[in-house]
Amino acid sequence: MKSTLDHRVCRADELAPGQRKIVFVDGRSIALFNLGGELRAIDDACPHNGASLLTGRLEGSVLRCPAHGLPFDLLTGCSPAGRALCLTTFPLRQVEDGIVITLQSSDSPTCSPT
Repeated sequence: MKSTLDHRVCRADELAPGQRKIVFVDGRSIALFNLGGELRAIDDACPHNGASLLTGRLEGSVLRCPAHGLPFDLLTGCSPAGRALCLTTFPLRQVEDGIVITLQSSDSPTCSPT
């Protein structure tokens, strides 16, 4: 059975539209993105080779891995190049003046159909 835990990761004003931020929750490195008001959170490790994704080039909602240029759509968690590579994504939301992330006991890569 999976258990879920909510974690307040930052103040809302620390993640304004267009910004990104790295946070550490339960020993995990998680990259947060604000895509024009749409909040996204991913495991900060490329599923291809583990490179940090935080500094990757962002083209709309598509983030490119800075190590090899692999694209990942932050809205779905999937690579537009093929669904074999998926990011681990986490629910992220604003609650009052803070940003809250929800982790499950066994989070793993997930791709959502578009």
